[in-house]
Amino acid sequence: MKTKKVVVGALVAMLSLSVCSLAPVAAAGETVQISVGKTSAEAGAAFSVDVSLADIPSSGIQALDFAVTYDSKVLTIESVEQGALINKSAETADKSASLSPLFESSINKSEGYVSMIWSTSTDDASYWLKGDGVFCTIKGTVVSGAANGTESALKIVPISRETYAGSGSSNGDIGCGYEKDGKPVKIATAVSNGSVTVGSIVTTTTTQPPTSRIVRGDANCDGTIDMGDAVLIMQSLANPNKYGLDGTDSKHITSQGQLNGDVDEDVAGLTSNDALKIQKFLLKLITEL
Repeated sequence: MKTKKVVVGALVAMLSLSVCSLAPVAAAGETVQISVGKTSAEAGAAFSVDVSLADIPSSGIQALDFAVTYDSKVLTIESVEQGALINKSAETADKSASLSPLFESSINKSEGYVSMIWSTSTDDASYWLKGDGVFCTIKGTVVSGAANGTESALKIVPISRETYAGSGSSNGDIGCGYEKDGKPVKIATAVSNGSVTVGSIVTTTTTQPPTSRIVRGDANCDGTIDMGDAVLIMQSLANPNKYGLDGTDSKHITSQGQLNGDVDEDVAGLTSNDALKIQKFLLKLITEL
């Protein structure tokens, strides 16, 4: 991935400094989890994957930037949409938003990566990124003629740019943090990469094999369809290490739950759209799943 000029907010640039007197202070004992979903789609078909954040500290995140690489011979990325985790009211609170959107993305189809940045100049932390949830959704199509079973990894990496304008040094870190008392505070990050596999794939486990009967919407397999199902889907996407198929939590999603929860017929595999459709069903905005 060649170095390219990426316009970023002043705070994000400060968070990436490593060679100047304004080097950021590291937040002790805090690590934000960034994860990309895994899905499958037939050659020529559309797909979408969520990029989620988890374990955001109580301080919140004022600025975040990173990139996701992919195999451009297998996938074509068409768009990146901001997720529910982003507070849309921040656009009104931040006066600089009139000059440049708080969330921006740049797709480089030839080199196979997409850069994403969110930052706000407002010091009101109520508008910052907080909680667990979907940061953005990447949408695209699988290249026609791609062989069944081919996998394109979706890897989270730092944006390729200078640490700051004129530094001559390449950035090697994901920018994540906030400003406190006029100084940048950097929050550590840990990543969980995703993938898009060509073809329809159903994941099973030996301990909890899927049954032959699918109860649409019952993601937690408790026999009822309620908000708990939508919540579990979002938890499994935002924090797969804890709530994913092999998660550490005792109430993590199962293979049967994944089958039950996959109610959005436009995209194979669990996405935030499945949770949204379940919520619409519960609110009686739609009559069936």
